[in-house]
Amino acid sequence: MSDKTVFVTVGTTKFDNLITTVLSREVLEALSARNYRHLILQIGNSNLEPDCTARYGFDKIETFKLSPSIGKYMQSADLVISHAGAGSVLEALEKRKHLIVVINDLLMDNHQIELAEQLYKDEYLYYCTCQNLLYIVQTMDFTKLKPFINDKSADIANFIDKIMGFR
Repeated sequence: MSDKTVFVTVGTTKFDNLITTVLSREVLEALSARNYRHLILQIGNSNLEPDCTARYGFDKIETFKLSPSIGKYMQSADLVISHAGAGSVLEALEKRKHLIVVINDLLMDNHQIELAEQLYKDEYLYYCTCQNLLYIVQTMDFTKLKPFINDKSADIANFIDKIMGFR
């Protein structure tokens, strides 16, 4: 089995807990046990300066804050670990990527959980909080999920952003 890439995205938000959780020894070792060897972290508006030293089975760890488009990073990934933003979630699903959505349970009135729960119930992705990301990585079985087929994802994301007051 060839070495695989994990792409982590927090969008334009600040979700430091996700970044530090992914970089924990336990999560890196669990990912490495599944042949992931390259980690790309999109850290958004964080002030974190993550340690990008290769370790715990990872040959390469890299980070960046923001990009006009994360599509190329997502396209090169074998696994996407994403915040629960509708745009990021739907983009990963449309690209047919294995996806773990991590809910930021520190947010007040977090409506993103409903989207993640529904897409999980529909068998398109896994979702969790930072506290149980390790368990999801250890137990995930992507053969049990269905491919997402939808040509209206951009419309859905824009609608969700509009009703949430983001646009």
